[in-house]
Amino acid sequence: MRLGYFTMPIHPLDKDWRQSLREDREAIILADKLGFYDAFMGEHLTDACENVTNSMLFLATLIHDTRTIKLATGTTNLAQIHPVVIAVNAAMFDHLSQGRFVMGISAGALTSDSEAIGILDLDRNKIFAEAIDVILAVWERNPPYDIDFPDNRFKVSFAHTAALELGVGILAKPFQKPRPEIVGTVVAPFSPGVVLMGKRDFHPLSANFLLAKHLKSHWTNYAKGKAEAGAKANIADWRVARTIFVADDDKVAARYGHRDAKSPYRFYFEQMRAKMKRGNRLYVFKSHKEQPDEEITDDYVMDNCVTFGTVNKVVDEILKLREETGDFGELVYAGMDWADPALAKRSMQLMAEEVMPRVNAAIGKPAKTAAE
Repeated sequence: MRLGYFTMPIHPLDKDWRQSLREDREAIILADKLGFYDAFMGEHLTDACENVTNSMLFLATLIHDTRTIKLATGTTNLAQIHPVVIAVNAAMFDHLSQGRFVMGISAGALTSDSEAIGILDLDRNKIFAEAIDVILAVWERNPPYDIDFPDNRFKVSFAHTAALELGVGILAKPFQKPRPEIVGTVVAPFSPGVVLMGKRDFHPLSANFLLAKHLKSHWTNYAKGKAEAGAKANIADWRVARTIFVADDDKVAARYGHRDAKSPYRFYFEQMRAKMKRGNRLYVFKSHKEQPDEEITDDYVMDNCVTFGTVNKVVDEILKLREETGDFGELVYAGMDWADPALAKRSMQLMAEEVMPRVNAAIGKPAKTAAE
């Protein structure tokens, strides 16, 4: 089982932006040194806590400060940018990183982002579907281009301006052939969108704020989509993100990872619960559809979504999770704000050097690194 890294990230409102960006970079540089397979960075335009506005731009600053880790958008929000811009920028990033690029995609869930750019009343999922069709066509086709799908708002042609002998009217293709890996983050239990991922050979990343009991539904739907496309699902393609804090001492683990009012883990889930409630999406935390909203308290979310402890306890919890969900290809460690940089770094170190080797020994599978 591989070990990956995913961060939104969520920082306190009063934290200096320069500091949070610096620490977010340090976390991924550390993940690279520790042998993490990949690192996903989220993006939002209008959230002062989740303050990386463009994940691809942020990750570009890490290409030459990392060696083997794959750098992944987590996600590029396709409804917010013209697909030609995304396609050629991603292709350039893939060349700059010499193939260390994973393209995470979504429509973009934050409604204030949509309002800011004037698409609040539009069907963002439809824009997303149209955009990915165009991106793939840009990567698959050669000039002269005439990309004109039925009922798709995006048309790509150079009928009036191409001068191919001068290089004008040519769209860049990625370094990886036929294309980079495409990953979609899955939030909802029993998400039908995972079926479509399977059909198109996009790979699912199950979100770290989903209750463990619902994770298996993602694999079931992904396998269904692959079968409908006449292919067999590969367990290596399924990533499962979890919120984990590992410490050398049980009391420290419980304090920093759970109980303390100033815990970055508590801050993270207080933010997530409030935003999900505001967006009518508390269902992501529910154990069953009919569970009353009043039961979804901060303590309830913390108890159900955070794994914390010393190495042995965390190993046991991960093995228990795997028994419940079945096998998966990558455990994705969720990055938090570095309220205490020493504890945050130590947790990542213990996760990579102690927890994952023991987990893989128990399941009889060696962990893979990005270099393999």
